[in-house]
Amino acid sequence: MYTCAQCSIHACRSGETEKLPKNCPCRSNIVEKSKELYKEEENLKLAHNAALVEAEGYCKKTRLEEIMDFARKCNFKNLGIAFCIGLSNEAKILAKILIENGFTVNSIVCKNGSILKEHINIKNDEQVRPGTYEPMCNPIGQALFLNEAKTDFNILLGLCVGHDSLFIKYSKAPITVLAAKDRVLGHNPLAALYTAEGYYKKKLYPKDK
Repeated sequence: MYTCAQCSIHACRSGETEKLPKNCPCRSNIVEKSKELYKEEENLKLAHNAALVEAEGYCKKTRLEEIMDFARKCNFKNLGIAFCIGLSNEAKILAKILIENGFTVNSIVCKNGSILKEHINIKNDEQVRPGTYEPMCNPIGQALFLNEAKTDFNILLGLCVGHDSLFIKYSKAPITVLAAKDRVLGHNPLAALYTAEGYYKKKLYPKDK
C-alpha cells in the first residue's frame, strides 16, 4: 500500500534517503523499471521537453503557453482539440490562438455523430433533460477522428468525468489537459479541496454529516 498523499517527509524531493518511510516507492524496484522506460525514444522526448518547459515557464507562463512551448520542443505541429460542447466558445478561442501560433488544428466536439443515449442503455428519465432529443457524448469518436487526422498531440478541454477516460484510452497521440470540467466551481475542481475543511466539509466528509 502506497501513501504518498499522507507523507510529510518527501525524502524523494530532498534526497535524504535515510528518512524514507518503509512503504516509500523509492525503495521499490519499480523505480528501476520506470528508469528503463525513459530510455525509449518517445518517452525520453516527452520527459526531456516537459522538464525544459517546467524550468523555463515556472511561475511565469500560463498552462496554455506551456502547452505551445512543449508542442514546439517536441516538433508537434498537428494538434487536436477534444472539447465539450458546453465549452464551444473556449474551443473556438483556443483553436484561433493555436492557429495564430503556427499550428495545424483539428477539433472534435463531444456530441459528434449525434448518437442517442439509448445506445448506451440510458432511459429517458435518466437523461439530463428528459423528454428531449439528447445525444450522448462520444469521446471514443473524438479519439478515432483525431487518430484519423493523425494529430501529433491532443488537448482535452472540459470533457466529463469518465468521458475523458475513454478518450485517453483510445487516443493514439499523447494527451494533455487544458481544463477539467467542473460546472459548479467554474471549471476549477481544486476549489473543492481548498474549501474541504470549510464550506464543502459536510459534502466531502460523509462521517461529519
